[in-house]
Order: sequence, then structure tokens, then C-alpha cells
Amino acid sequence: MGAVDKKMNFKQEILKSIQTMVDQSTTTYKADRTYQSIIKKITPKGYIILDDTGSERTVQCCIPNLNLKEMQRVWVKAPMGDLKGLHICGVV
Repeated sequence: MGAVDKKMNFKQEILKSIQTMVDQSTTTYKADRTYQSIIKKITPKGYIILDDTGSERTVQCCIPNLNLKEMQRVWVKAPMGDLKGLHICGVV
């Protein structure tokens, strides 16, 4: 191996290490996620919305005395990325 090859290998190893650190930090990263959705249906259990992956979820609204309607656009929040805590937090 020449000097240039060793230098390129060294740079590639550094880049791999940096990528590994970034990958590890993003998989454990926890933060609130807020995004827009739409109310597809209203049931006695809550509002059926689409989550950020396109799956239907039944959620509650955290805004007291707010009358929401089907096909209304809303803001949805997943606190710390937890889908169990998913709720409507605003109206678009």
C-alpha cells in the first residue's frame, strides 16, 4: 500500500466512526414531535387521525371545550416520541 492509499483508508475510517456516532445518537434521541394531521372520524373513544407514518390512531384532544369536526386539519404531538401519548394540541 502506498502513502496515498493509507491516507485514504485513514479518512474513510474517520468518516465511518463519525457516521457510527451520528447513527447511535439519532436512535436514542427523544424529543416532542409535532406535525399536521387530519381528523378522519370521531368516535366515542376519541378522534381518529393519521399519524406521521399514515396509520390510523385514536387520540384525545388536550384543548378544553374545543369542537372538532371530521376532515379538520389539526396539530398532533407525540411527547418524547411516545405514540401512546399522542394527542391533538392545536388547530391548523
